[in-house]
Amino acid sequence: MGLDARIENGRRVIEKWDRVFTALSAEPRRQIVVSLLDAPPDRLISLPERAANPNVPTDPERLRCDLLHTHLPMLADLEFVDWEREPFVASRGPQFDEVAVVIDALQTAADDVPESLVIGCQRLEREREEERND
Repeated sequence: MGLDARIENGRRVIEKWDRVFTALSAEPRRQIVVSLLDAPPDRLISLPERAANPNVPTDPERLRCDLLHTHLPMLADLEFVDWEREPFVASRGPQFDEVAVVIDALQTAADDVPESLVIGCQRLEREREEERND
């Protein structure tokens, strides 16, 4: 592989990782990814409830508006999620695995994640507890 091809491949990979971390940079988007991971691959999840952090009270109408105008369009543009307005649902998009792998890796390494990033995150708390009980 020539230098130009290596540079182009490097740029493409950097862009893909930037897209993944941008998608995961907001709580509602992380919750959608987690909810889709919890559901069978061909299932739809209900919104806005599955985009809310269960530990934090959320105004459902505000969340719905944020999902419609910000979070879902971004996830759809990146092909991580497909969604519909009526009924208000989401499903895994064609590139879902690219974003899901980060959440899966965090779960797998839950025991190694700093406590400050685990407490209050139900999924990581659960994973850490299961690891300790094994």
